[in-house]
Formats: sequence, C-alpha cells, structure tokens
Amino acid sequence: MATAEIVPTTRWARSPFYFNSAAHLLRIGRQRATNLNELLEAVKSCPEDSIFQHTFQTLQEHHFIREGFSNDFAHWAFAACNEVGLAERLSSLDVREFTSIKVLRERIISIVGDYLKKNPRSADRAALEPFYFCASDTVVVPTPFVARNLQEFAEGLQKVSIHAIHYHFIEARLRLKLNSNDFSVWLDEELDLGLMADKINRIDIYTSTLQDVRRAILRVVQPTAMAA
Repeated sequence: MATAEIVPTTRWARSPFYFNSAAHLLRIGRQRATNLNELLEAVKSCPEDSIFQHTFQTLQEHHFIREGFSNDFAHWAFAACNEVGLAERLSSLDVREFTSIKVLRERIISIVGDYLKKNPRSADRAALEPFYFCASDTVVVPTPFVARNLQEFAEGLQKVSIHAIHYHFIEARLRLKLNSNDFSVWLDEELDLGLMADKINRIDIYTSTLQDVRRAILRVVQPTAMAA
C-alpha cells in the first residue's frame, strides 16, 4: 500500500523557488548537410549547443507541430530525405535519458551510422533541402514570481509562461547535469517531498504539450492530489 505524502500548503521551504524564464537567440552555424553521410560527419564535430538546439529545444519550438517526430534530425530524415526508418529511429530518442551532450551525440551517431551500414545507397542521396546546424544563446529572464511554500508554488505555476515551464522542466535536465528538473529538485530538497518530486519527474514530455505539462504538475501539487 502506497504511503500518502501530505503536507500543509503553507509549510515554509528552506529556500524559496525563483521562477525564471528564458529567451533563445538563434544562430546559424557553419555546418550543413545535403545528404545523410554529411549529416553524420557534421554531428560528429558540431558544437554541443547545436546538438542541444536540435533535440532539447525542439520540444519547446515544435511541440506537436511536427507530429510524430520529436527532434530536428528525425524530421529532416523524413521530410527531406524520405528515410522513414531512420526518422523513426531518431524520433525514439528520449532526452530524459541524457544528462550529457556527449552521450546524446554518441547515440545519434550510432543510430545514423548503423542505418547507413544497412542502407548504403541512402548515404549520398541528395536531400530535398539542406540541414543547417543551428544553436542558440540562452538569456535567463527573471520573473516576479517566487514560491516559499507549496501553495505559492502552485500559484506561480499557473502564472508563468510556457517558456518558464520549458526552462525549469526540460532545459534544466542538461544544465544541472541531473536526470531531473528544477521543480522536482526544489520539492525534494526544500520541502522534503520526494514522492511528489518523483511523480512530477515522470510526467511524459513527448505525449504532452508544455501547457499539458503545466496542468499535470498542478494536478500533482494541488492539496487534494498529493497522494503518492
């Protein structure tokens, strides 16, 4: 039988939670790919922030717009190269599994490399349009919302933009080198709500929009839905 985790919403946290948002200034890099072989070589040497841009950032910029494909590499393999099998393999990447760009890069290289070994004719076939490697500079934007207890945390979640949700829930996984997010870390470390933190961390970011993620978090932290 699960143990209920119930806490008064006015219990003070050891340290407050400061809600931040973020703006991203897109930069087009020097590398581009006109076929899958060039994509593979570029992925091996492109800057880490390009890998981040085309995987993690995609969740914010293209959520559900590119139905069925969760990152830019998968979308390009499908739309520009007509390689459905490769697109499906690339779209299976779950960024929640990674806390290192190095490991994520290696996984992409492995997927593309293995596919080209099995489909060598696809390697140099010209794509319908090039893939341009981009990156973005993150500018952290403080918000006026601060939470000192669970009630204020829920109120802040309702008021902040989806950019703040992305910053704390998705981007933090790489920034903090943790397989978690800012919300779960704060709930666990500052309010001793480990079960609640774990439940939030398990919210599916692929079958949910960022607005859905917000609603899911609120359902967890609301006083009437705190049972683990």
